[in-house]
This record gives sequence, structure tokens and C-alpha cells, in this order.
Amino acid sequence: MNYAEMTEKMAAGNGFIAALDQSGGSTPKALAGYGVEAGAWNTEEEMFGLIHDMRSRIIKSPAFTGDKVIGAILFERTMDGTVDGKPTPAALIEKGVVPFIKIDKGLEDEANGVQLMKPMPTLDALLEKSKALGVYGTKERSVINSANAEGIAAVVKQQFEVGKQVLSHGMMPIIEPEVNIKSETRADCDKILLAEILKNLDELPEGQQVMLKLSLPIVPGTFDPLVSHPKVLRVVALSGGYKRPEACVELAKNTGIIASFSRALLEDLRFQMSDAEFDASLGAAIDEIYNGSTQKTAAVAA
Repeated sequence: MNYAEMTEKMAAGNGFIAALDQSGGSTPKALAGYGVEAGAWNTEEEMFGLIHDMRSRIIKSPAFTGDKVIGAILFERTMDGTVDGKPTPAALIEKGVVPFIKIDKGLEDEANGVQLMKPMPTLDALLEKSKALGVYGTKERSVINSANAEGIAAVVKQQFEVGKQVLSHGMMPIIEPEVNIKSETRADCDKILLAEILKNLDELPEGQQVMLKLSLPIVPGTFDPLVSHPKVLRVVALSGGYKRPEACVELAKNTGIIASFSRALLEDLRFQMSDAEFDASLGAAIDEIYNGSTQKTAAVAA
């Protein structure tokens, strides 16, 4: 796939994006969920080796193909690694899966009800390296915990600034201002976020597009104006802590939004499974998330 073909797959492909991008802080939790306890490694390198083995097993599985998984988001170490001797992005492209790279370096402490992204002083170098490996786009995450208009405006402004830097390298940014699904002001967060995103989209030069990764809204259909916006290539949703069945039900209520799930994709996979068990479990998860992404229910917005 060339860039134009990847763009077409992202714009119109039936399926979802797999988030295989757990980084340093979340890796032990991801491994524990996979059935690998903390005592199984002695060094950080060994820990990252184990998580790469898990991701390689997923990517190599016959259940993991571009027919239903149209994209995958990688952690930098995963991108730099290999799957069956091939660079990970090349292994994904061979299966018809568009590769993305997680670029944020974690979150700042909360202020004004939000957590901004930490500085990314080496971003240009990472983008150059990623593009050379065939990576199509990026993903960068902030968190919104409460309906503070000033804080949400700052999150969206920072996200679009980073997005423009990504676009300048000829890559597609996935902008991810996550609303904490446990927030007591979640519906108000969604409304403020929508307004700020629309404002920043209006300021994007004509002909440029971004992707958006958003928490599933508390009121289905809230993000319809973004789904249909000419400067938005695709809107995808994170699971945000929902278990997969609930996440898929909520996803199906939102027309035009596909999944970009991490925990909800991996939650039933275990290191101890035989290959047949692993492939069957992964296939069932992929089918469920694919259905939530492509088979929408009639939801009446409140």
C-alpha cells in the first residue's frame, strides 16, 4: 500500500484500528492481563521483549488481517522491532493493515481539569524515522477529567499544534483528547470538546485533514458534526475502560465512528493459550469489535 491507498483505506475501509501501543508505564499491566506476572522479567529490556512477543503473536495470527483490522497503532519500540524478520510496519502492510505510531511521551500533572501532553523535543526525528519505515500516521493522547472550558481549550489547541507538525512531515495525525468516562461532568466535557475541535478544524488550511480518536460520547450522535466534517478523514473511538461487550454496544450507537481499542481487544488473550486457542480468542474479539464498528443500531439522541 502506498500513501494514497492507505488514505483511502482509512477514509472508507470497513473495520477498526487495533491499538498495540502500551508504553513503559502501562506495559506491566498489559503483561499481567496477558498472564505474564511481574517476576517473569528482570530488566526493562526483558519486559519490552515480552510485550513485543505478545504483539508479534497478534500480528502473525491468521485472525489478524486487513479485512477487519484496517490499521494498528504501535509503540516506538514495537515499530523498531521485527515480526518474522521483517520490520513491524512492513509486516503490517503485508497483511493489509495501515501502521501508525504513538508519539506522545506521557501526560503532565492535572491542571484546570485536564492533563496536557509532556513536551516532545525529538518529535521531528521520530517522524522522519517512522515515515522512512512506511508508517502512515501518528497518535497522541491527552486526558480531560472535568468540564473546565479553559482546560479543554488548551488540550485541543496543543493537540492541533502537534497535529500540524505531523502534517508537515506528510503523515496523518490521530488527535486524541480522551474524556475520562468516570468524569462526573462527562456530557458537558463532550459538548465543550466538540465546540473546541470544530473551532480548530476551521483554522486548518483547506485540503488538510486529521483523524480524531475520542471517548464514546455519553449522548450517542454527539460527534456527528465531526464524522461529516470535510477536514476529518475518520473518527475512531477508544474503549476508555469499558469491557469489550459494553464498548461495542456503545460504539454501535454512533454512526460513522469505528473502534480503536486496546484493552477491549486484548482482554481475553493469555500467554498460556495454545496457538489454536489464541487465534480463536483473538478472532472472536476482532469479530465483535468489527461488528460494533460496521453494524450500527438506531439510537435516539437524548
